Amino acid sequence: MSFIKEFKEFAMKGNVMDLAVGVIIGGAFGKIVTSLVDNVIMPLVGIFTGGMNFSDKFVLLNDSKGTAFASLAEAKAKGAPVLAYGAFIQSVIDFLIIAFCIFLLVKFMNKLSRKPEAAPAEPSAQEKLLMEIRDAIKAK
Repeated sequence: MSFIKEFKEFAMKGNVMDLAVGVIIGGAFGKIVTSLVDNVIMPLVGIFTGGMNFSDKFVLLNDSKGTAFASLAEAKAKGAPVLAYGAFIQSVIDFLIIAFCIFLLVKFMNKLSRKPEAAPAEPSAQEKLLMEIRDAIKAK
C-alpha cells in the first residue's frame, strides 16, 4: 500500500506534472516545426536552388542493375536500398529550428527570473554607531 502512496505523491508533484505538460507541448511544437520546414521553408529553398525538392533526393545504394527510379517513393516501393539524404537534410533543419526556439525560450525565461541586484542597504543605527566608534579609535 505504501508503494502506491509513494507513487501518487511522486506523480502529483509539480515538477512531474510540469514535465508531462512540457513533453506534450513539445510534441505538438515539433509537428508545427516539421510542417513549417516541409511546407514553407523547403519550397522556398527549392525556389533558390532551381526547383530542387530535397525531400525526394536519394542515392541508390545497390545500383548493379542500372535501374533508375523517378522518385524516392518509387524506389522504396520496389524495395531498392536507398540513402535518403534529402529527408535527413529536412530533419536537420527541423532540429535547428527547434533548438533555436528553445534557446530563445530559455534566454527569455532566464531574463524574467533574474532579480535586479539590490542596492546596498542603509546601515542601521547600531552599525553607524559602531563605525563612528571605529573611526574615533583610528583617529587617536
